[in-house]
Amino acid sequence: MSTRESTRARLLDATDEVVFAAGDATAPVDRILEHARVSPATLYRAYGSKEALVAAALDRRHAEWLDVWDASVERARTDRDRLLAVFDALDDFRGRATGARWCAFLGTAAAYADPPPVLAAAVEQETASLRARLRRLAEPVAGPRADAVADALALVFSGDLAMRLRDGVPPSAGTARRVAALVVDAARP
Repeated sequence: MSTRESTRARLLDATDEVVFAAGDATAPVDRILEHARVSPATLYRAYGSKEALVAAALDRRHAEWLDVWDASVERARTDRDRLLAVFDALDDFRGRATGARWCAFLGTAAAYADPPPVLAAAVEQETASLRARLRRLAEPVAGPRADAVADALALVFSGDLAMRLRDGVPPSAGTARRVAALVVDAARP
């Protein structure tokens, strides 16, 4: 017997709320089930395990993030601004109802010393996507230095997300965007 899409969505929404928005990557499955208003049997029929549910929620979150990032890129007028749009997208994404204190992927990676393969794959997919997109956007700006610029921006991006865990740090990616702009401008041919 298959699980209804509305039930699957409730499970994903509950995972978003309990695990990502609340920043509790190790939340017990009972708390997710309570928020979703479903039984353990329903969870295991739909996803097979808590880890597979979290991975599915990460996949959905990643798709939503890419939509927000794409919209930021589309609004940008220059190649340089398209490359830096990832930081504008951070602020846009955080302002959404499903926004979180920090990155669901970094939180998941930090919660497991040896993540189950399904979670490791979700985190690796997001990391590869981030680097590939940054590299593609860096090519018209940095030419042969595109790889180095993409790696540097990924570091600034991740650092901005980590700084959001500290009290008193402004919730905007403005500082990260300014640091990234310095990196981009220094790499221009």
